[in-house]
Amino acid sequence: MQIKPSFLITIDTEGDNLWSRPRITTTENAAYLLRFQNLCEKYGLKPTYLTNYEMASSSVFQKMGKDIIKRRTGEIGMHLHAWDMPPVFKLTEDDVRFHPYLIEYPEKVMRQKIEIMTDRLENLFGVKMLSHRAGRWSFDERYAKLLIEFGYKVDCSVTPHISWESQQGDPQKKGGTDYTKFPENAYFIDPLDISCPGNSAFLEIPVSVNNKFALINNLASSPIFSRIVLVRKISNHFSPKFWLRPNGENLKQMLGCLKNATASKRDYVEFMLHSSELMPGGSPKFKSESSIEHLYVCLENLFKEASLNFTGSTLFEYYIKFTGNLNERQY
Repeated sequence: MQIKPSFLITIDTEGDNLWSRPRITTTENAAYLLRFQNLCEKYGLKPTYLTNYEMASSSVFQKMGKDIIKRRTGEIGMHLHAWDMPPVFKLTEDDVRFHPYLIEYPEKVMRQKIEIMTDRLENLFGVKMLSHRAGRWSFDERYAKLLIEFGYKVDCSVTPHISWESQQGDPQKKGGTDYTKFPENAYFIDPLDISCPGNSAFLEIPVSVNNKFALINNLASSPIFSRIVLVRKISNHFSPKFWLRPNGENLKQMLGCLKNATASKRDYVEFMLHSSELMPGGSPKFKSESSIEHLYVCLENLFKEASLNFTGSTLFEYYIKFTGNLNERQY
């Protein structure tokens, strides 16, 4: 019997419309997640909710998360936004405005924030935190080492073919992580160079990002050109990077991602979305109720198609499948 590839759903579970950089963060989008969870369960899919500090404080999300864990219909993982969680450490003149990356903080502060976030989630949900995604996608070797120290098994911060160097955190530093030369498939990382496979037991599961013209992409992502808006626009036009990430207009491309994965015999695809994108006005792309309804039409079509040729798995369930270690357990 042939084993089906895994369909992984990762949700950055965080406050409302953080793209607008609000001075006070709200979590109204927690009330909109049950509809999404029910849709996933309809097609046998299991989301991993990568949860940050403010969402961990939401009683609405806490109730849903505990129910998901009890019924084993999803997973809770960790997502860390460094600028608005304890311990307080002023990195820039206005951290709420700049949203500095965790990797821009001193290592001592990084460790403290990871410890506080991990303890908070484990105490709330009563399970070991094993899966993680970095806030604003930025990851490095120090970060990986600390996650291994705290017992994490899986990271999903890598976005192949994409550089975040033009996206600033601390304006005095170099921006986000460049993933243009990172692998597309899952691999155990080398803690000394997270872009390379190594001998650790820490599994990187890159997000599904397809790129047809790597040469153009590499040129546009180079330090010389990456900050030039026109070059980035030309790159995106002639060398589009297709994410398994809905934007309201890309159902055809997402269905193509599933077909390409099946044809190339990949053993997983990884979908991502932010929790606030499921609420009207919770993000720049989905501002109205009608845009949310259209999003759900796309999700229904995508998930229905995925259920035919893929198996729904959480990140840690995929880790067990990848390693073949059936003795590993979260619950």
